Amino acid sequence: MTIRIDEPATGLASECEPILRALPDWFGIEQSIVQYVLDIEQLPTIIARDESGAAAGFMSIKQHFPQAAELHVLAVRAEHHRRGIGRAMLAKAEQWLATQGVHILQVKTLSPSRVCEAYERTRMFYEAMGFLPLEEFPKLWGERNPCLLMVKPLEAHGAPQSIRPAAIGARMRG
Repeated sequence: MTIRIDEPATGLASECEPILRALPDWFGIEQSIVQYVLDIEQLPTIIARDESGAAAGFMSIKQHFPQAAELHVLAVRAEHHRRGIGRAMLAKAEQWLATQGVHILQVKTLSPSRVCEAYERTRMFYEAMGFLPLEEFPKLWGERNPCLLMVKPLEAHGAPQSIRPAAIGARMRG
């Protein structure tokens, strides 16, 4: 199967909403889906397309500060899981964010303090992509949905040595 990863664009909510609704294990709260759709319409969004041009997955990015961004929402149709689509979209996002001067990427996901097989796979994906757990927010999304904040330092040409990933790792070890 050939997948094409589009450049970030806005105004893509109508293509992304059906993917959210097709993944109730991850996106099962109607109020959250509605908010994601509103957000996606405004945020830079990367879409992965199959051979027919249909959206197989997407990722929306929210830039909070000049050097920091959030992977706001990521979804891949279940039939396309474990085929490298999330990895390819993240690589595209990281390339694009580097051109924007972003050095840190964060993502919020369900904390492991709430047992959920679907989100265990999600956290494993983020960890494999280089995200590190930073902090748990037990009540950010309500007591039934504790939030785990994960961060990833991005390689950025011209980044000051003090925030380059190798320097961060060296500081953490030393």
